[in-house]
Amino acid sequence: MKSCVPIILILIGSLFTNQSSIYAQSVILPAEVVISNPTATQQLLLQKSEGQEVGSQVIKGIEWKSSDESIAQVSAEGIITPIANGKVTISAIYQNETSEATVTVQNVEQKNSPSFRHDILPVLSKAGCNSGACHGALAGKGGFRLSLRAYDPPTDFFNIVKQDQGRRVEFADPGRSLILAKPSGGMPHKGGIRFETDSEEYQIIAHWISSGAPGPTPEDLEVQALTVLPGRSLHQVEEHQKLVVQATFSNGEQRDVTSRVIWSSTNEAVCSVDEHGNVTINGPGEGAIVAWYSSLVAIARITVPFPEVSDPLADQDQVDQRKPKNVLDELIDKQLVRLNLPASAGCTDQTFVRRAYVDTIGRLPTVQETQKFLTNNAPEKRDQLIETLLNSEDFVDFWAYQWSDVMMINGTLLRPQAVKTYYEWLHSHVEKNTPWNEVVQEVVTATGSSVENGATNFYALHQSPEDMTENVSQAFLGLSIGCAKCHNHPLEKWTNDQYYGMANLFARVKAKGWGGESRNGDGIRTLYVTEFGDLVQPRTGKPQPPTPLDAVSLEMDDPSDRRIELAEWLTAPENPYFARSITNRIWARYFGVGLVEMVDDMRATNPASNDELLQAAADYLVEQKFDLKSLMRLILQSNAYQRSSEPLPGNRDEQRFYSRYYPRRMMAEVLHDAIVQVTGVPTKFDFIGFPGADRQKTDFYPEGTRAVELFDSAVENYFLSTFGRNPRNIVCECERSAEPSTVQVLHLSNGETINKKLKDDKGRVAEMLRLRSLGMSDSTLVDELYLSSLGRYTTTHERDEITSMLPGAGSPEERDVVEDIFWAILSTREFLFNH
Repeated sequence: MKSCVPIILILIGSLFTNQSSIYAQSVILPAEVVISNPTATQQLLLQKSEGQEVGSQVIKGIEWKSSDESIAQVSAEGIITPIANGKVTISAIYQNETSEATVTVQNVEQKNSPSFRHDILPVLSKAGCNSGACHGALAGKGGFRLSLRAYDPPTDFFNIVKQDQGRRVEFADPGRSLILAKPSGGMPHKGGIRFETDSEEYQIIAHWISSGAPGPTPEDLEVQALTVLPGRSLHQVEEHQKLVVQATFSNGEQRDVTSRVIWSSTNEAVCSVDEHGNVTINGPGEGAIVAWYSSLVAIARITVPFPEVSDPLADQDQVDQRKPKNVLDELIDKQLVRLNLPASAGCTDQTFVRRAYVDTIGRLPTVQETQKFLTNNAPEKRDQLIETLLNSEDFVDFWAYQWSDVMMINGTLLRPQAVKTYYEWLHSHVEKNTPWNEVVQEVVTATGSSVENGATNFYALHQSPEDMTENVSQAFLGLSIGCAKCHNHPLEKWTNDQYYGMANLFARVKAKGWGGESRNGDGIRTLYVTEFGDLVQPRTGKPQPPTPLDAVSLEMDDPSDRRIELAEWLTAPENPYFARSITNRIWARYFGVGLVEMVDDMRATNPASNDELLQAAADYLVEQKFDLKSLMRLILQSNAYQRSSEPLPGNRDEQRFYSRYYPRRMMAEVLHDAIVQVTGVPTKFDFIGFPGADRQKTDFYPEGTRAVELFDSAVENYFLSTFGRNPRNIVCECERSAEPSTVQVLHLSNGETINKKLKDDKGRVAEMLRLRSLGMSDSTLVDELYLSSLGRYTTTHERDEITSMLPGAGSPEERDVVEDIFWAILSTREFLFNH
């Protein structure tokens, strides 16, 4: 029995008590309120708390009090109503404990009519009137069109108030206005009833119409930020939580806009939300609630600990008892404690050597490499192996191949020589370990010939300013902004104006020569940049100032290459997207699951499973001057990466928090090469496949070329296509698939990739039969097979069972039996998966 228990186990064990019992006090959110509008109200929440941790909401048994009801009153539900200018203290008394908040009321004498931009449009958005299924459709509905989710307020105002002689608004009798009568059921409406006549939404629109229906103006306040309260909270299953959203305007005013918010959940298995912002806790894990208002989004993180196990300290040998190796472990362990998740113990050397080879250089270790590592008794041998792998030639080939997915090196889109030049440029940078920011800068600012400067082919693939901006954003920032091309992004903060400001950075990028048909012409494309020209925004009929996302605009008349400024902004250490994007890609390649999933979907509404961890890893990469190997080394050395894949009773159901290593099928190319390596029979790659079943012979790939050395994704191979190779038609990780299929099972059973190689007279089976005829023992044969394919020695049971199957050397059935044994091992989950 161990004499001491690591602190992480003690902390985990302490969390297996009733979570609500740890809270010693309560706190009111928000703690300070300023109400500057006589018609505004403010919802207060009482939350259990302990230090910095916010727990569940106190819903029942609260006595709310105002220190001066002549200034502000508070309801039994915690809603503040302003009465007169002044300052009061709001108290919440719960179980003989008093919590307080200060409320300042000002400007109650002002007579404000509802704002079209900040009141009317949010009401219509929440009611779904301007959704894509209703009047927000491109052609509108019933002759009435609104911009999708209110991205164009001036046009919406015209269509509501002015269009068709203003028939949708009746100033003398607001209730007869079509904009009110139809959605409230007063007139037939195909969209049904969207709000009742006694609702707040109805009253706001009626008040606006009776006030003369004022429209949007350039002087309107802008919503600069949204905040959800509580922003992060800890709960138990079946609890409920009310959320409050505060909007901060350009004059500094904050306003409770909860009733105008459109809500959604990123993980309904953990938490769901209704239209009023009431959250229901459904299950353990981490979830996020997304609040959308006026084209801005904010999230609230919900943490729900996993259920307790009978005794979290019972099987200490199966639980990771190691001290954190680095900051990655510290932050992962911190989250595991919050979630009541024990960590699986460290993996064996046999597991680690195979895992590290596959993840780092894309191949299995040889028998000799495995034996050398396993017989090495040096305490630092894992670190030594990591350095060997990171500095190997196979590392260069493997990671050049993986980055080719991001760069879309594809022979159906480029001529063969351009493909080769593009890949050689990328391969040379991986070989030199060029910092990632420098690689990206070179791509973004590339000029010249497509067969002399490989980086220019990025622009040969993306030939319009719109394509350029979308693919730069996706590839290097992990941001999909394509929806903002037509309207404000419905799931993100990016606006149509921001899209065209970004796209205008590429408006002066021009090319001459080949126009894109990949099999005709010489394929040479020369890229250059002019000193004038802008991209016109269709909605406004004029260009937007060239502006990187969320950055300062460039001068419109500056003749210099705008992409230089873009590249500097893009790769700047303070850019909130660049380092996080590449960090998440690398993380996903080593752990199988990104901190953000999908790995290139870095929207604010798709939060990381551990944002603190992602930020720390990204900060480390910046500190290392974007040296990708440094980040890989940090990951490989971590306890988290070196954990066993064997689940414990307490962590069996989690797939996002790295309490164990997640087994995953090897990517198509690596699996193919593993089969080649074990069977000793290479594959010939002779043809490029084009859409429409057309094909073209290639001599770029001599015999012995590995699948991870095929720089062109259009090279034909049935196995690679069947097992989910990325075709590189678009910049999206979604094109690569690890999903199992019946076709894959049938191909492993009956297809040529394994069976033909097993029967090859120059392969490993034939060689083993020859060695067996010369006296190789059956035990040695079985050990060699296991070491070469599974990276481990056989167990006594496995060795005895297999050797008992082997007939005498030279017998008629010998080859069939050996082939069957090979096939059986190559078809196992243990071989197909990295674990």
